[in-house]
Parts: sequence; structure tokens; C-alpha cells
Amino acid sequence: MLKTGILNPHLIDGLARLGHTDTVVIADCGLPLPAGARVVDLALVRGVPTFEQVLRAVGEAIVVESVTIADEARGTAPERLVAEVLSDAPVQSVSHERLKQQLPHAKLIVRTGEATPYSNAILRSGVDF
Repeated sequence: MLKTGILNPHLIDGLARLGHTDTVVIADCGLPLPAGARVVDLALVRGVPTFEQVLRAVGEAIVVESVTIADEARGTAPERLVAEVLSDAPVQSVSHERLKQQLPHAKLIVRTGEATPYSNAILRSGVDF
């Protein structure tokens, strides 16, 4: 058994399969999920695990080349967390509707227990060289 790091076997497997430019979505519990998407649902109860906890764990596990958030998240806690946790990755914003349109293209969607509006981010996988 792993001593540290991500313990959920579905999440670590999904992250290990990411290639350069593949995307992983960190989603709050209210984001509509597209049919057929590969989803790792971590939500236990409302607020657990938090967006921040999942963002930190995933950010430590993969190289993040860039991040997309919703325009509506600008100036909110989710935007500040993305900037703090993934400080080396450029952040772009798109409308919340455009963000939702990008979900079917994600290689992996990770659902958190977060219930704060717009606590969603699309992380583009980079390479470690």
C-alpha cells in the first residue's frame, strides 16, 4: 500500500494515463457531467473532499501546463486557489458555458464534494522535461 500521495486507485490510474496536452477536470459536486466521461467521484459528503484538497493532490501528481477556469470564477476563492496551488501554470478563463462544452474532451473528470460556485478547473497535462 502507498504510504503517501494519492490512495484512490481509480484516480492514480487515470492520472498515470495522461499524455501531453490531455486534460483533467477538477469539478465541484454541482457541475453537470457528460455521459460516457471517465469520472472519478471522490465526493463523500457535501464539502468533502474540498476543491483545494483535490487540486493540491492532483497538482503534486502531474505536470500542469495550463489551467482553464470560468470567467465567473475571477476574483473568487477558486481562482485564488488555482493561482496559489498551480502558480507556475498560466491561467485562462472562458465563460462557464464554454468550460462545460470542453468537458466531453477531458481524459478524466474528478468530482469533489465542493459546493462553492465555480469551483471547477481544467488542467492541461504537461511533460516533465
